Amino acid sequence: MIPRRALATLHRLAKGFPVLALTGPRQAGKTTLARLAFPAKNYVSLENPDERAFAGEDPRRFLQRFPDGAILDEVQRCPALLSWLQGMVDGRRRMGDFVLTGSQQFELISGMTQSLAGRVGRVELLALSAAELELAGRLPDTLEGCLWRGGYPALYDRELAPGDWFANYVATYVERDVRQLIAVRDLVQFQRFVKMCAARSGQLLNLTSLGADCGVSAVTAREWLSVLEASYLVMRMPPYHRNFGKRLVRTPKLYFLDVGLMAWLLGIRNADEIETHAVRGALFESWVVSELAKERLNAGEPLDLYFWRDHIGHEVDVVFETPAGLQAVEIKSGATFASDWPGPIRKWQALAGDATPLPWIVFGGEGDYERQGCRVLGWRDLVQQTAAPSNE
Repeated sequence: MIPRRALATLHRLAKGFPVLALTGPRQAGKTTLARLAFPAKNYVSLENPDERAFAGEDPRRFLQRFPDGAILDEVQRCPALLSWLQGMVDGRRRMGDFVLTGSQQFELISGMTQSLAGRVGRVELLALSAAELELAGRLPDTLEGCLWRGGYPALYDRELAPGDWFANYVATYVERDVRQLIAVRDLVQFQRFVKMCAARSGQLLNLTSLGADCGVSAVTAREWLSVLEASYLVMRMPPYHRNFGKRLVRTPKLYFLDVGLMAWLLGIRNADEIETHAVRGALFESWVVSELAKERLNAGEPLDLYFWRDHIGHEVDVVFETPAGLQAVEIKSGATFASDWPGPIRKWQALAGDATPLPWIVFGGEGDYERQGCRVLGWRDLVQQTAAPSNE
């Protein structure tokens, strides 16, 4: 198993919360991580029909089987358990008692908010980060290899071609989750919707346009997009507009959280295609955003990633708050620095003021240096920075 950086976060939260919730997309490694972190605990999967029936029919007796706590996998399959779990952990007052995993975040979070408020330490585990792969010596040698393969553990633990795995992943997990969450009459139409979302990764989200391209209403597009978010396949990045006086865009941007899956949905079948493909820039931007997201989530921090864009079209790809001020990140897939790259950052700095950290330009080449008042980071240098030891 490739070591996961969220392991330290789980152990830290287990000291202060009676219940831990480990959520994330299917096949991201949640079960493996939970069992590694808490090897002495009993493990029960609620995907098992017998266990699910027992938990639903007699939740009290189901939980009484675990005097030393347990790992309850895919607990969103039996939400009634959460209310009974509240009484048990309140009575036992033991930290790190139960570990819950789930791959449909909205159902699980809704249940936890109602029944386990204040009792849950939550970790969101996405697919493997490039930093985790780098530390394990498994990072692909080229940027195109990173973008094509993505980060799902199965593609690094087994002899599997990405095309073979992603085809089965979409059929087995995505479509099953769709059927559990909403009634889709035309699965082919939904598949087209998923592909159209992949084609829009890194763009402002326009639900009316997205729905029209797929032959559905904006209301249906919103519902279907919520399914992809609930399954941790996509995220919406909100615009940052605090403390700025100019008119700014209020529409979020859409991002796929695994670029390997995104590339497969877009019909890319080998890494070499990416070098000259029209979506190379969108793939690279999505990859950088997902790496920044993984770094924060693995540490147990709120996602809190934003972008800045004014009504004229000036844009900074990512903005996030740090103790030193707002960190700006511009993303360029080109392999050679271009003199016009810092332009959008200068527009942003005119509004943000000078009391901000050195802006970053993350690009598709190599190197780590300063140019025109920016720190220029190659893709591999970004990986090495995020792979640096944490303070945990």
